[in-house]
Amino acid sequence: MLLCVGLGNPGQQYLMTRHNIGFIAIDAIAHSYDFPSFKKKFQGEYSERKINDIAFGLLKPQTFMNLSGTSVQSAMAFYKLKPEQVIVIHDDLDLVPGQIKVKLGGGAGGHNGLKSIDQSIGNNYWRLRLGIGHPGDRHLVTPHVLSTFPKTDHEWLITLLQLLAEQFIHLASEKPDAWVKRLIP
Repeated sequence: MLLCVGLGNPGQQYLMTRHNIGFIAIDAIAHSYDFPSFKKKFQGEYSERKINDIAFGLLKPQTFMNLSGTSVQSAMAFYKLKPEQVIVIHDDLDLVPGQIKVKLGGGAGGHNGLKSIDQSIGNNYWRLRLGIGHPGDRHLVTPHVLSTFPKTDHEWLITLLQLLAEQFIHLASEKPDAWVKRLIP
């Protein structure tokens, strides 16, 4: 089984914010592969289905970003997963908008959702980093990540979500670092 976790904050006011790109990506994948409706489970919203005989769990923690690790740890314990079976999809300020990078392990880079997950399960899980760009001044970071995507970002965002969804099927047969190479033209 692979557990794919999208990071974000619950609530209507955060729905289309940059910080919620993980939730947005999980929803795009769920829609493209006809996952069942999300249910409340593991202190989050959870859906699961098999694709090509591989079970995929999609999780959107509802604990708010700073406590995401609680939800992830709960799902991992239930399914007896190792950290290497977890892929966390999250926003990354240090990548240009629409850029994708993947890595196994590493630091949190100031991301509070990753810090929480690191504290709960260690740091040896896959990170699918989706670029949202940096506002240029560290004092503007919080308003930047918590603001909604402007219309000028919709083109690259839609393209990114389509690529993620189209290529998701290959994730079961490849390691995430090989899989992400399919996403980068």
